Amino acid sequence: MSDRPAIFKTSRLARRASGTTVANRMVPEEVPIALSYGGTTHAVMMASPADFEDFALGFSLTEGIVGSAAEIEAIEVLDVEAGIDIQIRLKDKANTRFEARRRRLAGPVGCGLCGIESIEEAMRSVCDVHKPALALSADDIVQAVKLLSKLQPLHSETGAVHAAGFYVPGKGILAAREDVGRHNALDKLAGALSKAGVDGASGAVVVTSRVSVEMVQKTAAIGAPVIIAVSAPTALAIRTAETAGMTLVALVRGDDFDIFTHPDRVSTGAARHVA
Repeated sequence: MSDRPAIFKTSRLARRASGTTVANRMVPEEVPIALSYGGTTHAVMMASPADFEDFALGFSLTEGIVGSAAEIEAIEVLDVEAGIDIQIRLKDKANTRFEARRRRLAGPVGCGLCGIESIEEAMRSVCDVHKPALALSADDIVQAVKLLSKLQPLHSETGAVHAAGFYVPGKGILAAREDVGRHNALDKLAGALSKAGVDGASGAVVVTSRVSVEMVQKTAAIGAPVIIAVSAPTALAIRTAETAGMTLVALVRGDDFDIFTHPDRVSTGAARHVA
């Protein structure tokens, strides 16, 4: 295991209207974390040094390496000088399937997408979430973001990390995770939900970041039919959410928000078209 702190105190020169002073500030740590399967590194992420097992499990699930936590035999966190190496041992059938997948990949092509080694893999089919009959009100959308903002201790101290939470109507945020990387925060949330036995179809994923296509892919892998974001989506994220049957709500600012796909899950009142 590792006991590396997630926050670091540093000194900086602060210029303000009242003058310039030397003062301390808390900043988030960022370390390379290798995710290794069967002794071979599959991906290296720059991430916050926390919630390692959630990260390993969530990444394995959202990247389709395993179908459930039961396919993982063991997770070992090794603190090496340069960073963290998370060694993940898969059970026989899952390991055979993963090795076959690894052989199919043609090798690095420079797509730069979180260690994924081929464009085809990056554009993999997204899980279908058309069926979950989750119903949200406008108040649910607003409340979900407000509640998540209260569950971000790292961000409160540093102002520099993302968060991902899972909101269930009538219950609030059941779990939340933070990380310097938005994908990592979502992977850690996926792992936490899996360990707690939470059904992804029962609620909505809430994120403090923009919505890129991989955020939609990972939300669908969790089984959540709704993603709620503080920032904007990309065009590809919108198309992918539409195909998957996912409701994509973004740009949640106070009581205002935009629904980009499958608005039927959110009751907002009568729509008014503006040219």
